[in-house]
Amino acid sequence: MNLLTSAPQWLIFILYGLLVLAALEDAGRLRISNLTSGAVVIGAFVAIALDGPIVGLWQNLLLFVVILAIGTLLFARKLMGGGDIKLLAAAALWCDFSTGWKALVAVAIAGGVETTLVLAARAANWSDATLARFEFLQRRGGIPYGIAIAAGLILVTWWLRADRLTFYF
Repeated sequence: MNLLTSAPQWLIFILYGLLVLAALEDAGRLRISNLTSGAVVIGAFVAIALDGPIVGLWQNLLLFVVILAIGTLLFARKLMGGGDIKLLAAAALWCDFSTGWKALVAVAIAGGVETTLVLAARAANWSDATLARFEFLQRRGGIPYGIAIAAGLILVTWWLRADRLTFYF
């Protein structure tokens, strides 16, 4: 079940807020709170409860398990952070197969753009206070991939729901 398209708009805005919070947490301290990822999971189950019994729910759960399993291997090899894996798996609960691959492609593209920008920003001479505040600016620092996860999922959701968005001007 594609919860990104079937969930009510108010719940999608809560999801957006949680994703932005995760991105800010990751940018500030290279960590994403378990509470934030847990809230994304709870939001998915609220969306499921609002939709009623769902035949295709197994796809959402399978994506969650597969991303968590592959992510655990990436974490063990120090290729991705644990918080990033948990957030990506939590976000996968919102997707079925037809949406999941789009979300992963969007996250990968956002990650490539973000990594390019971070590497370019690291070339600048930052003050010690700035480097202490934003660990990802340090030459050997990690990449806050929570930003890419948030951007990719928000863009895919917006794209899928563009015809149903209500703007109040």
